Amino acid sequence: MNIDFSKNTDGLIPAIIQDSETKTVLMLGFMNAEAYQKTVETKKVTFYSRTKQRLWTKGEESGNFLNLIDIKNDCDNDTLLIQVKPEGPTCHKGTATCWADENKRDYGFISNLEDTIQLRKENADSEKSYVASLFKLGMNKIAQKVGEEAIEVVIEAKDDNDDLFLSESADLLFHYLILLQAKGFKLNDVVEVLKSRQK
Repeated sequence: MNIDFSKNTDGLIPAIIQDSETKTVLMLGFMNAEAYQKTVETKKVTFYSRTKQRLWTKGEESGNFLNLIDIKNDCDNDTLLIQVKPEGPTCHKGTATCWADENKRDYGFISNLEDTIQLRKENADSEKSYVASLFKLGMNKIAQKVGEEAIEVVIEAKDDNDDLFLSESADLLFHYLILLQAKGFKLNDVVEVLKSRQK
C-alpha cells in the first residue's frame, strides 16, 4: 500500500476508524509510518498520540482495543479508513463513539420505519394509527395480515405487473416488521441468524 506520510510536515495522516460490521464511524486518530506498521504487525490499532508525543495502542490502558480487520487508503494516499472490531467502548469517556452515537447496525429507512412502528406500538392512539390498531388486535391478527400479504406477493409474482408486485412486497415487509416487534424482535435479530448460517 502506497501511503504518503510526507504530505504533512509532522509525518502524520488521519486514520478514520469504522466498525467493520455496523459501519459506524467510531473515532478519528493520527498515524505516522511507525504507528501504521505496528498496527499491521499486532492487528491492534495504534496511533501516534499528539498529546503524549509517542505511539499509543488504543486499549493499552483500558483494554478497549480496536482489533484490525482491514485498511484502505484514499485516492490521495494520505487518509486511511481502518475497519475494526472494537472491544468495549471506543471513546475515553465511555461511549461507543467519540460523537456519543450508538454503535448499532443501521438499515437507513428500514431502521427509521422500525422506530416509527415502535413509537406507534408504545404511544399511538389505536383509533388513529393503523399500526397501533394492529397491536391492539393482538398477535393472531398481525400474523394473519402477514400471511395475507405473503399470498398477495405470490399471486403478483406470477403476473407481469411489476408495480403491483413491488407494492405488495412493500406491504409484506411492512407487516413483517410489525410482526417482528410483536414478538419482541427487530430486523437485526433476523440478520444475525442469517449471518450465523454463512459459510
